[in-house]
Amino acid sequence: MEEKTTNITYKRKLPEPEELRNEMPLSQKGKETKLQNDKEIEDVFKGKSNKFLLIIGPCSADRVEPVMDYINRLVPIQEDVKDKIIIIPRIYTGKPRTIGVGYKGMLHQPDPTKEPDLYEGIKAIRSIHKRVIEETGFGTADEMLYPENYRYLSDLLSYVAIGARSVENQQHRLVSSGINVPVGMKNPTSRRFINYAKLN
Repeated sequence: MEEKTTNITYKRKLPEPEELRNEMPLSQKGKETKLQNDKEIEDVFKGKSNKFLLIIGPCSADRVEPVMDYINRLVPIQEDVKDKIIIIPRIYTGKPRTIGVGYKGMLHQPDPTKEPDLYEGIKAIRSIHKRVIEETGFGTADEMLYPENYRYLSDLLSYVAIGARSVENQQHRLVSSGINVPVGMKNPTSRRFINYAKLN
């Protein structure tokens, strides 16, 4: 009798990142926009530009149309401040959960009214980042909740965030060191508890 060693049920094999990038490629215009955005952002970090980076937006992107509506509203604002500020919209498609329960974001559940579907979720998050770049010209930011999934978006993101629950994880830190766009790291949750204890 075969011994059961895990409670994990495998539903389907996910595509390789290269397969999905080939299936859902960024347009040539989008690639040019991405390169230009990345160069402008790099110049800020290297001190070659006096502009400020403004990374803003909701902490959870769970539906496409409200996200696109919000980002399209940023377009005229970016035009007004382009001499001083580079806006990078946050499109955070994974929702970290401290105890592992609850809605985990578009990555896991692209339609909040349906069952989780990681395959459709990966396609959905790639699609929304592509749309933002191609339709608005913005560079985009997402949280690297799972380092394994970063490669599905590596040709799209202009900024990567590491959340408070992940920042002390060795895999996140190793992958971050190899990413060629800026990576922002939050204070770890343990630091928050320490600061809270000091205040009380």
